[in-house]
Amino acid sequence: MNLLPKSSKEFGSVDYWEKFFQQRGKKAFEWYGTYLELCGVLHKYIKPREKVLVIGCGNSELSEQLYDVGYQDIVNIDISEVVIKQMKECNATRRPQMRFLKMDMTQMEFPDASFQVVLDKGTLDAVLTDEEEKTLQQVDRMLAEVGRVLQVGGRYLCISLAQAHILKKAVGHFSREGWMVRVHQVANSQDQVLEAESQFSLPVFAFIMTKFRPVPGSALQIFELCAQEQGKPVRLESAEQLAEAVRERQQYAWLCSQLRRKARLGSVSLDLCDGDTGEPRYTLHVVDSPTVKPSRDNRFAIFIIPQGRETEWLFGMDEGRKQLAASAGFRRLITVALHRGQQYESMDHIQAELSARVMELAPAGMPAQQQVPFLSVGGDIGVRTIQHQDCSPLSGDYVIEDVQGDDKRFFRRLIFLSNRNVVQSEARLLKDVSHRAQKKRKKDRKKQRPAEAEDLPAAPEQSIDKSYLCCEHHKAMIAGLALLRNTEQLPEIPLALLVVGLGGGSLPLFVHDHFPKSCIDAVEIDPSMLEVATQWFGFSRSDRMKVHIADGLDYIASLAEGEEAQPRYDVIMFDVDSKDPTLGMSCPPPAFVEQSFLQKVKSILIPEGVFILNLVCRDLGLKDSVLAGLKAVFPLLYVRRIEGEVNEILFCQLHPEQKLATPELLETAQALERTLRKPGRGWDDTYVLSDMLKTVKIM
Repeated sequence: MNLLPKSSKEFGSVDYWEKFFQQRGKKAFEWYGTYLELCGVLHKYIKPREKVLVIGCGNSELSEQLYDVGYQDIVNIDISEVVIKQMKECNATRRPQMRFLKMDMTQMEFPDASFQVVLDKGTLDAVLTDEEEKTLQQVDRMLAEVGRVLQVGGRYLCISLAQAHILKKAVGHFSREGWMVRVHQVANSQDQVLEAESQFSLPVFAFIMTKFRPVPGSALQIFELCAQEQGKPVRLESAEQLAEAVRERQQYAWLCSQLRRKARLGSVSLDLCDGDTGEPRYTLHVVDSPTVKPSRDNRFAIFIIPQGRETEWLFGMDEGRKQLAASAGFRRLITVALHRGQQYESMDHIQAELSARVMELAPAGMPAQQQVPFLSVGGDIGVRTIQHQDCSPLSGDYVIEDVQGDDKRFFRRLIFLSNRNVVQSEARLLKDVSHRAQKKRKKDRKKQRPAEAEDLPAAPEQSIDKSYLCCEHHKAMIAGLALLRNTEQLPEIPLALLVVGLGGGSLPLFVHDHFPKSCIDAVEIDPSMLEVATQWFGFSRSDRMKVHIADGLDYIASLAEGEEAQPRYDVIMFDVDSKDPTLGMSCPPPAFVEQSFLQKVKSILIPEGVFILNLVCRDLGLKDSVLAGLKAVFPLLYVRRIEGEVNEILFCQLHPEQKLATPELLETAQALERTLRKPGRGWDDTYVLSDMLKTVKIM
């Protein structure tokens, strides 16, 4: 039996509802949930002794159940004579004080200020089927009547799906009247949805519009959102913000319903925010592994990423997360990243905070009471200490943070908050600093309080391990020096380098310290980054290390076009990021690889020199174009892909006869490494130059 209208316009038809209730008979039809599902929000906003008007009551049992728990001053009205007759017959004996009246809610017969609550369960949704003029006029009459029959301080409590046009109309009408507007999401409403032939899902909301006494000349408007029955309402600045917040919850409910239906949604991610501040607290990624053989115990698990490790390939990239899910052996794995700026007490506290919410993302057929495993690396939530945060006029907001790696060593990172999952610069702290940080953390655990940024001393220059390169692409760029002539003598002969892009200064500083005869010009467009490198990453200038605050494009152009223009550098390195996130290439900016500019780079590089470029490009067509442009200027081009990252290091030379086959290249790298490993040079034993060049391809 089809009891739902074929078109939403039929909801506003008197004939439809007469036919509906004749077909339905005496069996209750509960729009948007039963009394048990709604009682939490109803009891919060209706007092037992208040006089309640239920408009569009239909044959819902809601009024009867409210009556039975003590709400006995209830008047019900409906436009359908059939349903009013049914409800009178059902309740005459058992509920003698409750009244049922056939009445048009757009022309009610009650005196002004007759009620303290007007309760509407789906009626506004049924009437406001479209935004045509006739419909809107009818809704205006209905809402005006609601306002007329309510006392000052009274509440219009409307249970609704809060579709955009309905929310806009209701909020707009009552806010203009000077009423307080609150939208309250019904608890667990992800399961209380209208799911019919159209296969869609929407959560249920309650509008609570509180009538205030009119104040002449006052423009005060109050908008609030309450996401839980016991939650604290969040004050919003405008009706638009309220609509956006409701839309986010509707999208989340839709996502949950799709995940329950095993829909293939591709990469799914969402933020869970702090209910009081609205700030993101957790970022979740849903990863399905259809190749994992299903069993009762491997359906679903949660993986907590330790703080500071969300940037690693295994946790920060789609392919990495897929590998993690497959190796964990679960059909669905949700990875959870913890946001900087938030406090987390322990793994148990995080588990308690997330348990209810993540179950909404469980796969179909998952028993509600089944225990879900929470996984992590070593059962730890990791350590992240914010040492400094500031805003650069050029680079935007940034933070300096110390995080603990999987080997318990601590690392210092520069993060631009515009791209918070990308590490801009990184340096390892010396062991004594890591040891002090660990002792501090253990002490704080005993005191039951998290470590604060100011508790740990800012690392002076000597606390940075300058012998260690954290970034794989920096290691590969250094290995490119093996393409120069006389590699065994490199540390002892003059070497002129130009490095465009300073960041934390790790790359030029490494060359400076390990090649004693090198002279380096570092070019950085953002003066704030020089301060960061100096104060937080142990960078320092010297006679052999000069820093130029300039646009790299302008600096190279001035050298190439000046009166003393001539080849001057043995090595030119580009490690400069783009500030435009809309491009398919985040490093370098496109202007740095234009043919005309590459000709200028060529003009200041000695004939036997090497131009080394860090390329980060997700657009394959754009990347092919960049490679073709480079090869047109530098005929000899080597490419080294960084495993697990998007980075590719390009080694460019001017003369094809300089070409080295892979065995020769590895041999020269080993020769250079033997020299650098001599006692007293402070070379890191884990860094093998030749390993960086094993997978180099010649284009």
